[in-house]
Amino acid sequence: MASAAEQLAANLNLGVFAKATELKKRIWFTLAALIVYRLGTWIPVPGIDPHVLAEVFERSGGGILGMFDMFAGGALQRMTVFALNIMPYISASIIMQLMTTVVPSLEAMKKEGESGRKKINQYTRYATVLIAAVQAYGIAVGLESMTGRGGAAVFDPGMFFRFTTVVTLVGGTMFLMWLGEQITARGVGNGTSLIIFAGIVANLPRAIASTLEMGRTGALSAVVILILIVMAIGIVALIVYVERAQRRIIVQYPKRQVGNKVYGGEASHLPLKLNTSGVIPPIFASSILLMPITAAGFASGNGPEWLGYVTALLGRGQPLYLALYLAFIVFFAFFYTAVVFNPVDTADNLKKHGGFIPGIRPGKNTADYLDFVLTRLTVIGAAYLAGLSILPEILISRFSVPFYFGGTSLLIVVTVTMDTVAQVQSHLLAHQYEGLIKKAKLRGRRG
Repeated sequence: MASAAEQLAANLNLGVFAKATELKKRIWFTLAALIVYRLGTWIPVPGIDPHVLAEVFERSGGGILGMFDMFAGGALQRMTVFALNIMPYISASIIMQLMTTVVPSLEAMKKEGESGRKKINQYTRYATVLIAAVQAYGIAVGLESMTGRGGAAVFDPGMFFRFTTVVTLVGGTMFLMWLGEQITARGVGNGTSLIIFAGIVANLPRAIASTLEMGRTGALSAVVILILIVMAIGIVALIVYVERAQRRIIVQYPKRQVGNKVYGGEASHLPLKLNTSGVIPPIFASSILLMPITAAGFASGNGPEWLGYVTALLGRGQPLYLALYLAFIVFFAFFYTAVVFNPVDTADNLKKHGGFIPGIRPGKNTADYLDFVLTRLTVIGAAYLAGLSILPEILISRFSVPFYFGGTSLLIVVTVTMDTVAQVQSHLLAHQYEGLIKKAKLRGRRG
């Protein structure tokens, strides 16, 4: 009986999906945009020798550069037009969000609503161009210093090569920023997250194949591979469990009489996620670490002595790298939670609508209570994110398996998948309600 009911529900959902033309257009647009992105990750920057570049990257591609290449979907290793990926835009977003909490004029602009948000977005784009230009110039200089067994990585070094590289890489980043905004507006899901998601997923098969090849050649034992598989499955299960976990605060609304009718009196709840910041802290932390180290990683061995020393300290699994990564994750977990949820504004809204938390006075006491609960939830969420990101990094550095089996990559893949599926379901639900409203109107006219 239950299976028949489930089958009927599935058929109804399929029927709704077949009629949801708007949703199908959004899905096709999202897929087309991601295909364009993947094609761009194979278009190389002009004037470089890809064989020498691959040799150099294989020799020094661990640590932060390896993680950057994971986010870029392999575009950095191939040095394509999307080598910087969307990381400069993320870095610019971090800077602007930090400044809106520090600079009063930007804070006032943020409270202006849609017009203020557009101005802040415009400033974010300007900052993206500046950060991308600095990183692109550092990469261009680093490329000129690269040499391998086949010779130099750049065919004709000089100012013209640097100029074309900067223009190409900045143009690629700005195109990805625009593409992400288009996916968010006209597709399904968050465009920026989906671009990073597509880069990770596209290289997962190669990562699995390389791990199995390491097992075949004896570089990894069968026991280690089995442990990695179990660890990956356990991490995915933990991510799903924690991302769905909520602390529900009961909110009571008083009864009020309007004429002969009594309204209100019902109890609702205010859901607070255990991990309010989501996947943002690991991405922000990686982006911050990548900003000063990108050029240093390329120039390692050819630049100043201190540059090589810093690069070695920030290598995969090194104590300084792990400490900074951990500190940034914890900081951004608290910072981003404070940005997306304001206890004072929530308490004011509850007070305006007559809502209150049982046993807590409205106003300041409610705000303090919400802040108390949210702080403790964020401690657990930050510890979860830190453990998820750091422990696999230690295992990866010890056994030299690909980054794609790390907690950060799995967190991004699982979280983005869950968010995208939730958006698809909300579109389907909205379409279903729309159809019911139309039917009700038709019946009303006939009656």
